[in-house]
Amino acid sequence: MKKPSDPTSTGYDIGDLLGLSSQSARKSYYPALQERLEELEQERNRYKWLFENALHGIFQANLRGGFLACNPAMARICGYDNPEQLQKKVIRLREQLFCSAAEFDQLRQELLDHGSLSARETRLRRADQTPVYVALTMLRRPDLGPEVVETFVADITERVQARQKLEQLNAELEKRVEERTEALQNVNVDLRYQIEEREKVEQELKVAVNAAKEANRSKDKYLAAASHDLLQPLNAARLMISALQDSQLPEAENRMVHQVHRALEGAEDLLADLLDISKLDQQAMKPDLTCLNLAAMLKGLGEEFEAVATNAGLQFRLRVPPVSLRTDPRMLARIVRNLLSNAFRYTREGGVMLSVRQRRDRLAIEIWDTGVGIEAHKLQDIFTEFHQLLPQGTGGRQGVGLGLAIVERMVRVLGYGIRVTSRPGRGSRFEVSIPLEHRVNEAWRSQSPAGGATHGNFDGLAVLVVDNEPAVLESMAALLEGWGCEVFPADGESSALDMLSEGLVPDVILADFHLDNNATGCEAVYAVRRALDHDVPAAIITADRSDEVRTLLRAQYLPILNKPVKPNRLRALLASLAAPST
Repeated sequence: MKKPSDPTSTGYDIGDLLGLSSQSARKSYYPALQERLEELEQERNRYKWLFENALHGIFQANLRGGFLACNPAMARICGYDNPEQLQKKVIRLREQLFCSAAEFDQLRQELLDHGSLSARETRLRRADQTPVYVALTMLRRPDLGPEVVETFVADITERVQARQKLEQLNAELEKRVEERTEALQNVNVDLRYQIEEREKVEQELKVAVNAAKEANRSKDKYLAAASHDLLQPLNAARLMISALQDSQLPEAENRMVHQVHRALEGAEDLLADLLDISKLDQQAMKPDLTCLNLAAMLKGLGEEFEAVATNAGLQFRLRVPPVSLRTDPRMLARIVRNLLSNAFRYTREGGVMLSVRQRRDRLAIEIWDTGVGIEAHKLQDIFTEFHQLLPQGTGGRQGVGLGLAIVERMVRVLGYGIRVTSRPGRGSRFEVSIPLEHRVNEAWRSQSPAGGATHGNFDGLAVLVVDNEPAVLESMAALLEGWGCEVFPADGESSALDMLSEGLVPDVILADFHLDNNATGCEAVYAVRRALDHDVPAAIITADRSDEVRTLLRAQYLPILNKPVKPNRLRALLASLAAPST
């Protein structure tokens, strides 16, 4: 039994601290304790390695004194050989490490207030007493002492030097800018004079531009007048000549009438071409897209040119499969008509073929001829206005070189393409390429604007003709009466209504668009229909070729025929209007 005075009875060894009250217990816990101690030793060695090999400086210090610990990188930053030398030489951070005691005091107060600071730029004193620029990230450790801190130090000397160099360059640049500014201010005196002169020139240019715009407006007004006032008498003359051609005349007079007809036809085509080329150049002609039965339109054109082929002793073949497009019928008909006219004009023997073929990615309208052909280096020039590249005397009436220029511009407006291949002495092929996205699936059966001539008679067909030009009324009456129609001419809406009160019930109404006193043919048509309480078939015949008028008439479902009127087109229009009642 142990005595109370035995030293072992009152003290505690390591086993008691760890709860190991016996030798056997110590033996059982010893392996785990040894393993934990080894892990702690490995961890300590790892942190020690990181501490000693870190690229940035790391130190622990007391703000009231000096370093408690530092790594080799910190010694290198401060210009010392090793950490021990740094700790030995610097025993007061405020006076020996920091270049500015005021900055140190500010940092110390901030650490005491907030406990940490991050990336604070300052200067430290190296061993040779030169400053080194650093960025400090500091953390206060009150658990180790009231003013113990741990700090990461990054050497930013290169960055500061680069910044200083940039500031120097900026200063030099500002100086140069000031010098240049002074030079520019000296030049401004001369520039002000030049600017004043330029403003005078610009003002003169504005006056010139306004004058040009006014000239364009005057030209537009002239073209509008030409499209109506000049075409009106031409229309009357064409109708009268057509009536004479249908009558029985001696051979000499008949030849003279035919020559006058060709002269009027040439004047009409020239004037129409000039109007169209002007509108296309001013981008005033916009496509009016609608669904079109292409086959019906091309067959109508084929009938129109069949007579031309017969008179010229040429063959004319048409190969058109059923197909429908979304396009501008008037512009597409004008394109094909111009190409056919060009083919017949320069073909003396052989023939012309109009065909439609579907390529892989497009629909191709092709016009083939066996004419004189075109030399390869002139193929692009033929689309320039007023160019006559083919020799005179190559058959047919010579044009003025606008037909193909109109074709090229209309093709471009519609978003199509055109190609031409030719061999001199063998013939030419013109191809209008239409992208397949313009094709529609429905088999449209709409009436083509280029409808063909109808060779039947109109015996007894009552036609009410409304026009404010007496010459047009007279010539229209002569032509229609020659076809067997019974014509009732009226110079306006009131005259037409007076005829209705006398018992007239017309089968067809043909009305000019522009009447006297700003009245329109549409108003006259509607007045007649209201008076009869019946939708009498009607069409508008006008010299106004503007898109506004065409859009208006399309919205009112009234067919349109442009002056000067070609007899075969008028016959086709009259046949389509009279069809429901004949």
